[in-house]
Amino acid sequence: MKFKMAEKSLFAMLLRSPWWVSFLVVGLIVMAAGALLPKEYFVVGALAGFPILVVGCIAAWKQLRAPNPARVAEMLDAVASMPWRSFADTLAAAWTRAGYAVERLPANGAADLCLTQDGRTTLVSARRWKAATHGVEPLRELHAAIQARGSSGGIYVATHGQLSDNARLFARDHGIAVLQGDAVAVLLLSQR
Repeated sequence: MKFKMAEKSLFAMLLRSPWWVSFLVVGLIVMAAGALLPKEYFVVGALAGFPILVVGCIAAWKQLRAPNPARVAEMLDAVASMPWRSFADTLAAAWTRAGYAVERLPANGAADLCLTQDGRTTLVSARRWKAATHGVEPLRELHAAIQARGSSGGIYVATHGQLSDNARLFARDHGIAVLQGDAVAVLLLSQR
């Protein structure tokens, strides 16, 4: 069973915030414990900030390892000028660095790449990466390919443009991950 953190939980919001916000919250908890609790309960009150301290450390680790915004913007500009073959090769190399076995699929199918790791396969559709608007039809085709091949999931890559509301709902309801904009640049810039 895979657990997923609620998007609006305190921990999820702190993970998305700059790392120092978590440490600030811990400092406030410690100060409040010192001001409001008797001396014998101060340590117990201060320890209430420990989970938030852990979240702050995780956020700091992720943010220190993330590429800087200038490099992300550079990569997105480079991707915008790439022809399809170069973009597909760059994606394949990035997923190979991430530990996946990458197979190029025939050009006329709904999926472009097949990723395999730990016995699980994931189909990737990246051909419409430059489209201004992404509708539900390419996602339906990807979902049909996932079912036909018996894959465990799918990824739809869109560096530019927006997904329509129907496409976003379809992807969510059918377990298709959508990799957009900055997330694509971060994948391409990641080092193992």
